[in-house]
Amino acid sequence: MTVRIWKRNISVLIYIVHLLCFCVNNICKGVITIIVVDLRNPKPIYEQIRDNIKHLIVTGALKQDEKLPSIRELSLTTSINPNTIQKAFRELETEGYVYTVPGRGSFVAPPPKNNPDRINELFQTIKSAADELIFLGTAQEKITEFIRETCFKEDIKHD
Repeated sequence: MTVRIWKRNISVLIYIVHLLCFCVNNICKGVITIIVVDLRNPKPIYEQIRDNIKHLIVTGALKQDEKLPSIRELSLTTSINPNTIQKAFRELETEGYVYTVPGRGSFVAPPPKNNPDRINELFQTIKSAADELIFLGTAQEKITEFIRETCFKEDIKHD
């Protein structure tokens, strides 16, 4: 049992060191971008990277046409296999969140004008979450207020 706890603590420590190295490298370059990868999370690492970058784009932390760190740079600072990072970038490009310019790197894509399939998918996600919240006893007014506050956050502005 002690060996198991020790191994878990070491993996958490390695994760924290990798995260700090990534943050320090980006702060030195004048950029603060945080990509968090939890090695204990059952979700694949490439999905965690994809979701982190997508969140940074959606919340406005990464602006349109802003250059993303290169695959090699992310690989060196996080000690994650470049193929894993490449897979995350490829999925982001397929989903329309980033675009790649050969020889220059990957950049944040402009927001799509209209994507009815993705919009319906997101509405279904909201509906499922609302249904579960109601099942758990959350008042409908509280859910409505949360959605209203989320939609009208002043720090997230999209045209």
